[in-house]
Amino acid sequence: MSGGRRFGGILVDISPLREFPAYRRLWLGQSVNIIGSQVTRVALPYQVYVLTHSTLAIAGLTLVQLVPLLLFSLGGGSLADVVDRRRLLLVTQVALASSSLALAIVSLGTPALPVLFVIAFVASAFGSVDQPTRASATPRLVPAHRLPEAIALGQLSFNAGSVIGPAIGGLILAGIGVSGAYAVDVVTYGVSIVAILGLPSIPPVVAGRRAGIAAIRESLDFVRSRRVILSTFAIDLNAMIFGMPTALFPALALDVFRVGPVGVGLLNAAPAAGAFVAAFLSGLVTRLRRLGRGIIVAVVVWGAAIALFGLSTFSFPLALFFLAIAGGADVLSAVLRSTLVQLTTPDELRGRVSAIHILVVTSGPRIGDIEAAAVASVVGAQISAISGGVLCVLGVIGVARLFPELDRRLRPEAPTPVAAQAPAL
Repeated sequence: MSGGRRFGGILVDISPLREFPAYRRLWLGQSVNIIGSQVTRVALPYQVYVLTHSTLAIAGLTLVQLVPLLLFSLGGGSLADVVDRRRLLLVTQVALASSSLALAIVSLGTPALPVLFVIAFVASAFGSVDQPTRASATPRLVPAHRLPEAIALGQLSFNAGSVIGPAIGGLILAGIGVSGAYAVDVVTYGVSIVAILGLPSIPPVVAGRRAGIAAIRESLDFVRSRRVILSTFAIDLNAMIFGMPTALFPALALDVFRVGPVGVGLLNAAPAAGAFVAAFLSGLVTRLRRLGRGIIVAVVVWGAAIALFGLSTFSFPLALFFLAIAGGADVLSAVLRSTLVQLTTPDELRGRVSAIHILVVTSGPRIGDIEAAAVASVVGAQISAISGGVLCVLGVIGVARLFPELDRRLRPEAPTPVAAQAPAL
């Protein structure tokens, strides 16, 4: 019996799914939708590379997706703090489904590159509002003492979809082409929309407040006053800018490993496979007392694994293995960072602070893709991956010295009584 309890303490805690039906609906809808989104995540850069045979074109796509994140994320978080988050999720999900439908339609022929870029821009703009709204909704659907477990379940869902999506995405690309891949995404958005329709209203905690520049400035002042939150942003940007190799996958799969579109899917799926396993075994991490040290160790492992991935171009299975190790380290870092940020932030600021957090989390990989693709265009994809991993590890040392309080950070308590209350179902 004691052995069973010890083993159970290692596995992800699914009690939030049993205890809170509204969170379960949100989680299930998101779990399905992530699969389709990841199919599109593989299909779009693959389509761009096939049309242009240029890693710089992929860098251009990434830049187009980054700009709306920079422009609209903070405004989206401000909006999530003053309107019903359920209604806002419905608007963003319908808009994202429409964007994927547009991609499916134009891809029935041979679309011009600017058309793909425009649709990608629009989808990224709505995604920049959707993500902070979804992140700030979760603490309203589960009480504070269950929030680390809910965050871990969200990571489990994301990474399960990130394994399944790219894997089947590669098969779909090889079988029925890019238009079919985008159509799958549209269907999964439909499932997500139905799930959101079943959620209770999630109105703002403080009524009568308005979104705008003043509200954004308030959240920025809050983050600036919390150096430990800044440290989590800095260490994640370091990991993603230097160590994110996703933009290299089409070139590596097609030109180095010569494994075709299925290989593109497998390269995208490998980090998510490792992350899924790590999220599934995240029970101990959600109970970890030294959050900061856990983050530092996880990011060092990420950078080292990416460097080893770059050194493994002679063996496709070995390269996939190191990507899986990197993905596992990344998800453990994400659980710890998200827990620290959410539990340090009062609910009336959660939408905006979540927007800043998501702006960092989502823009970092895109900047990293631009960096990796640009370096690869000069010195090749393999050297780009190796140098990125090494620079990531060196960057962690710099962040830890600049923010010594990160290493000392213990698991915080929930900051407000509102966050600790049982949610309305």
